[in-house]
Amino acid sequence: MAMTMQDDDILAPRRSRSGTQSRADFSSRKAQGPIIDQDGHEIRPEALEHGFQEFRFEFGQGNSNPFGSLTREQRIARLEAIAKLLDVAFILPGTNIRYGIDGLIGLIPVVGDIITTAISLWLVREARAIGAPWHITARMLGNVAVDGVVGIVPFAGDAFDVMFRANMRNVRLLRRWLDKQPRI
Repeated sequence: MAMTMQDDDILAPRRSRSGTQSRADFSSRKAQGPIIDQDGHEIRPEALEHGFQEFRFEFGQGNSNPFGSLTREQRIARLEAIAKLLDVAFILPGTNIRYGIDGLIGLIPVVGDIITTAISLWLVREARAIGAPWHITARMLGNVAVDGVVGIVPFAGDAFDVMFRANMRNVRLLRRWLDKQPRI
């Protein structure tokens, strides 16, 4: 039986020892920076003044996206949430070992590792769309490659997936790079 995170941890991030909120809590802060769509293109604020009048689904079109108008901070928060779900969402009862759905899906031979690697690659693509430079995305791709290749090995690879946490590493890389960028 697996233990999940407490609802309070999911809905209200824990405060650090200094009493400040965690970086993932963007709900109380005003969004900064440009609004970018799923493909990394900036959206002008005047285009959003009309609300959701232009919100529509265009099935069969390659460019329809209901999440296209997220701010950079919202996209980063989404990446962090997905990385936590993939790598550290659950606790092994009686231990302090955290694992995510990456470790569970990876138990399905070959297909599970392909699925989790594809999700990890999507996270790298999102980082690139946010504006991460090539050297950051190259390191992120290296983490995904190591996780994917070693993860193919039955059982030992799944244990490695649980301990390596490629998605959390990638989000930390992205966050460190973003913290060094000048504020707009």
